[in-house]
Amino acid sequence: MIRASCLRPRLAVLTWAGLTALTFLPNAAAQERPVYRCPGNLYTDQITPKEAAERGCRTLDGAPVTVVQGAAPRRAAPAAGEGAGRVSAPAATASGSARPAGAPEMRVDPAQQRARDSDARRILESELAREESALAVLRKDYNNGEPERRGDERNFARYQERVAEMKAAIARKEADVAAIRRELSKLPNP
Repeated sequence: MIRASCLRPRLAVLTWAGLTALTFLPNAAAQERPVYRCPGNLYTDQITPKEAAERGCRTLDGAPVTVVQGAAPRRAAPAAGEGAGRVSAPAATASGSARPAGAPEMRVDPAQQRARDSDARRILESELAREESALAVLRKDYNNGEPERRGDERNFARYQERVAEMKAAIARKEADVAAIRRELSKLPNP
């Protein structure tokens, strides 16, 4: 039979261990909230399960999520000749608020903007001409879906693969030409 005097020290140790574990349990539960991945690549643990279901979020199981804080974007230094003769104001006013987006220091001279637009138009037009000529070559080689067979294409499946690749290349080139035309249409007319 075990004596009561032997049980007291053991009981005291077990009680102390139990109380210590209970004090850390709420902290562990608070740290292990579920992390949700919501549409738009938004990760959060600040919403309830009901809100997560309403937003279409999914619970992340397994690996922990690490959040890395990005650096604040730096303000670009003005190019040579840009803002000549002007004294630039500090980035923040005395009250600590940032300068509005349309501040005079951030505006571009209209003549300089016209020059930039004409350079962009010239570059896009030359790129458009290059892409259109490449598209014409591709269409000529494609020959309305019946290009000439090469000597290494004895197997009909290889020929069909090449025809399919040519068709996909033409579709990509057409999309490129359309994108360049859209960019040209965004530029102001000279």
